[in-house]
Amino acid sequence: MESLDSSFRDPSGYIFNLDGIFYRAVHISYKDNLDLLENTGLYSHLLSKEQILSYDAQETSKFNVNNDYYKVILPDQLKHVSYPYEWCFSQYKDAALLTLDIQEASLKHGMSLKDASAFNIQFHNGKAVMIDTLSFEEYKEGDPWIAYRQFCQHFLAPLLLASFVDIRSLKLMNVYLDGIPLDYVVKQLSFMKLLKPMVFIHIYLHSKAQNKNASKVNSIKKNISKHSLLGLIGTLKSLINSLKWNPKGTEWGDYYSDTNYSDLSMDKKITILDSLLDELKPHTLWDIGGNNGEFTRLASNKGIECLLFDIDYAAIEKSFLKSKLENEKNITSFVMDFTNPSPGIGWNNKERLSIIDRGPAEVVLALALIHHLCISNNLPFHYVADFFARIVSKSLVIEFVPKNDSQVQRLLKTRDDIFINYNKEFFEAEFAKFFNIKKSIKVDNSERFLYLMQKRNS
Repeated sequence: MESLDSSFRDPSGYIFNLDGIFYRAVHISYKDNLDLLENTGLYSHLLSKEQILSYDAQETSKFNVNNDYYKVILPDQLKHVSYPYEWCFSQYKDAALLTLDIQEASLKHGMSLKDASAFNIQFHNGKAVMIDTLSFEEYKEGDPWIAYRQFCQHFLAPLLLASFVDIRSLKLMNVYLDGIPLDYVVKQLSFMKLLKPMVFIHIYLHSKAQNKNASKVNSIKKNISKHSLLGLIGTLKSLINSLKWNPKGTEWGDYYSDTNYSDLSMDKKITILDSLLDELKPHTLWDIGGNNGEFTRLASNKGIECLLFDIDYAAIEKSFLKSKLENEKNITSFVMDFTNPSPGIGWNNKERLSIIDRGPAEVVLALALIHHLCISNNLPFHYVADFFARIVSKSLVIEFVPKNDSQVQRLLKTRDDIFINYNKEFFEAEFAKFFNIKKSIKVDNSERFLYLMQKRNS
């Protein structure tokens, strides 16, 4: 069985896909640690707190794995995959605190995390969860936390930059796949921020120590007590818990309070969408540019597995916090600019999948989006239709916003109107090359239309 392109670096085992099901092969070298994870009660403890994916052992003979492998396990199947550079602030903070909670519990059960990668965390059933069963190793008295540096680069550095400098700093994880270098963080933070005691210790002094010992072998200090390690975890928790981000001054975070829809129009739009969802009955749905998820939840509340994407951090922050508060399990929200969507990156451009490769969805919603794509970003209808045809497997529900709409006029205030083909007829003609237009429904008390389109050959 060949490993996935995202799973080739770990000598302890690998993930493989068989008939659409993901399994993990565990190398014989990891036998003692896997047994320890189970026998110490750590696995059961983490499972009871929903902090780790569950798994079941399989008959190894059913799989084409050699004698170098101890077990094949079947983990609880993820509904979708996301990456740190697609998370909002509170998602990132939850992932960091989860990692620290797991390390604290590990130490108390005689184990330690050898990896503290943000890529080991996914959002599953609405919550952050650890997915890498092979990240645990036996703790030996006096050993340091080997993953401390990785934790600071993968979690603390992005959160500090997001809180103190700019929320868009979270996107740097797209560039620095092994975490943001601490010396870079030092250069970005103000002198006063660096003087904060825990920032000074975990970032400034840590950075200096890295640079000083970069060429030395075995330079990590030994004889660090478990009590000291737990204290280290405690200071990191306190620092991360203190970090805040106030989502203000963003463009679309309050979109629904700044729209030209009347109450009648909004009610009609909701009724139309509700009826279309009942007709389509999809298992999966992506809402592209869905703001804080008001319309996405029409689907998620019906038990449809939904991904909400928006370019605005404030909108996704609001949606995620709502999901946490209401314990929503069928909607997950991510930051994504679909004019520059997440590409395939890492080794051979396959280690982290593009958003297109993580699809398609059965149904895609694209509401009040077309004018942003075509007018704000100069995208011809043909290119937009082609893109949607790549990410949807069955049906597209898309809203056409005409040029005389106040939201379009707002976009045109700052530029010349060069969009001679931006009209309903040309929109329909271009989308008809990729989709069969099943319905075109005018929204009462507005000039907007909702379309139901079926992908050709689906």
